[in-house]
Amino acid sequence: MAEETRRADDERPTAEEMLDRVRLVERGEARAWLRVYLGYAPGVGKTYAMLHEGQRRRQRGTDVVVGWVETHGRPHTMEAIGDLEVIPRRQISYQGVVVEEMDVDAILARRPQVVLIDELAHTNAPGSPRQKRYQDVLHIRDAGINVITTVNIQHLESLKDTIERITGVRIRETLPDWVVDDADELELADISPEALQKRMMHGNIYPKTRVDDALSHFFRKGNLSALRELALRRVLEHTDSRLHDYMRSRGIKGPWHCNETVLVCVPPNEQAQQLVRRGAHLAARLQARFVAVHVARPGQRLDPRRARGYQDVQKALQLARELGAEVVSQEGENVGEAIARYAMDVNATQIVLGESTRSWLREILKGSITREILRRTKDVDVHVVQRAEAK
Repeated sequence: MAEETRRADDERPTAEEMLDRVRLVERGEARAWLRVYLGYAPGVGKTYAMLHEGQRRRQRGTDVVVGWVETHGRPHTMEAIGDLEVIPRRQISYQGVVVEEMDVDAILARRPQVVLIDELAHTNAPGSPRQKRYQDVLHIRDAGINVITTVNIQHLESLKDTIERITGVRIRETLPDWVVDDADELELADISPEALQKRMMHGNIYPKTRVDDALSHFFRKGNLSALRELALRRVLEHTDSRLHDYMRSRGIKGPWHCNETVLVCVPPNEQAQQLVRRGAHLAARLQARFVAVHVARPGQRLDPRRARGYQDVQKALQLARELGAEVVSQEGENVGEAIARYAMDVNATQIVLGESTRSWLREILKGSITREILRRTKDVDVHVVQRAEAK
């Protein structure tokens, strides 16, 4: 009951919990698995892929049932159900209207090896045991039944505002990102935007009466391309995260060059903005995550009245935000060591630094930040940028 309450409150599993699950998988003691087919728009083939996966597993001898499928009247989807066993739906009376919902109790009583459940972000009718379908899925997994499900990218809570701005369409149903992040497998159900528009024009997604309106609004090519990019990135991030969890559980040291991460070290001097621009250019070229960090020594936090370089750092960090960077400020007695440690935390594969302003004598006495970073990092490309000449 405590676990169910925690899930209902949308609390994301901790990093330690995620690592525990990786260890359990390796020992063969994990709870039931979750496979998610992610789409970037209606009609890309998520439900079709889920049903065919169910058919393949059934042919191999796995006990598979359909817990919930939404065909939307599409002939190919209805055909794909074939002879799969379908669990009857539960009837719920609400304000004089009978509403159909997935019958979780019937699934638990039937106890198949795998259950297929469409539309993960669905909101259940009032009077249902749980508010959201993803909570039903977690309940089923906790009972030891494996789940294959579907969801579109626009239903992820963190992307709701972005996708509403892109498409101009209000997103009414969402689910917490961690539900998808926690999936054992995340697979993209993908076709090109042009092919999806053809499906639409042929009446394979919506009725003919809705085609023109859909193609001029949500299904515009620009919208579809943007949504597809978001879905592709999400799948790549999930794959990268799973690999990181695995390598951590095995004690394999990073960085892991799956996705590039560019870390720019922002100094308290006039070169700060130059470094941010160089880092942004490098991140764009590599299609990398972009992070900017400023490290100050304890007791030397930037103060506009006292700290040398305050304006330089503030302008650079603001520029970094405008260019899409994640911006972080930290303290550290040894600046080079702190930067190297943070580089490991964010799995940096590229570090951008400015050339030292210290004299050779001061570097001997005080040490070199650049040398410290080079000494403490491994398999990381360090770019030392020469100071631009004053004009």
